[in-house]
Amino acid sequence: MLVLPDKVRLDASTVCQLKCPSCPTARGDVARTLGTGFLKFDDFKDFIDCNGGIREIELSNWGEIFLNPEIVKIIEYAFLKHVALYCDAGANFTTVSDEVLEALVKYRFRAISCAIDGASQEVYAIYRRQGHFEQVIKNIRKLNAIKKKYNSPVPRLKWQFIIFGHNEGEISKARAMAKDLGMQFWPKLSWGAFYTKEDFSPVKNRPLVRQESRLGAADRSEFLQKYGQGYLQKILCAQMWVEPKINFDGRIFGCCNNIWGDYGQAFGHKIADWFNNEKLQYTRSMLKGQKEMRADIPCSSCAHYHFMRDSGRWMLERDIVISRMLFKFRNSLQNIMYLSLFLKGLSIFNPGRSKNNSGEK
Repeated sequence: MLVLPDKVRLDASTVCQLKCPSCPTARGDVARTLGTGFLKFDDFKDFIDCNGGIREIELSNWGEIFLNPEIVKIIEYAFLKHVALYCDAGANFTTVSDEVLEALVKYRFRAISCAIDGASQEVYAIYRRQGHFEQVIKNIRKLNAIKKKYNSPVPRLKWQFIIFGHNEGEISKARAMAKDLGMQFWPKLSWGAFYTKEDFSPVKNRPLVRQESRLGAADRSEFLQKYGQGYLQKILCAQMWVEPKINFDGRIFGCCNNIWGDYGQAFGHKIADWFNNEKLQYTRSMLKGQKEMRADIPCSSCAHYHFMRDSGRWMLERDIVISRMLFKFRNSLQNIMYLSLFLKGLSIFNPGRSKNNSGEK
């Protein structure tokens, strides 16, 4: 029996102000398939109202969610409906208004992964073209100040550092900066030539990167050779079961890696209907090696699928179960954290309230 997910990935934006060389958005590939636009508040509201079983939504993927002109309304409505929001796939965090920063804390936005591939403007801007390092750090400090004002642990912040040859020497410095800012540090292997013909800025000091990545691998090719599977491959493919991806206009894309085609429309339908449609069912069987490759299935264009097909290392039921368990485990930890805050008598709408509830600051 197919388990309906209680989390989805709903892209709030396919628009981005940066021009990162390896990114399909900057290269125009996303616009050609997914289109360029923002998630509309009315569509978001209808989707939430139509699918009461959805408890968590990842809003980021191919664009910068904080460029969405209705993002505050989206965040507030999710809060009112007890739906947790995340930006774990990443944001450049360059353009964020004070109103949005306040809303992120006030309405308990859960987590933000900030894409900062350097510890200085000079190095950072080599890949994050048109980005402003100091502005990003300034926005993080402002958000931390608002969190302190509200006495809130959320949103949790992560410093995502994609490792390239030009920035590998700043990994250690960036890690220390992240610690000072109260951020988790996540060094990430670059896409290499996954979306492009050539690998942008390949790593140079491979022993250093193996150590700093904490994966024992300097790039995705080495990771594949060492571990026998693609970097993040199982996690990405498991999204087809555990947390399916939906475009800003409601088209179903299945996973956050897909830029080749859709699986139908989610808006205006209950998840029990669209999650079980013929095309998605066939795709899941295809990823398990139970069905032959079909030209109209987007996975047929994905390098991860072709690796599984060539190697015979298909998605197994245990991969899906493990992904679901990890997701549930994370939820349990979060619930414990929020219960702890509740028992301490903290209130998100009464920042600075004293322990004796006198209202004095």
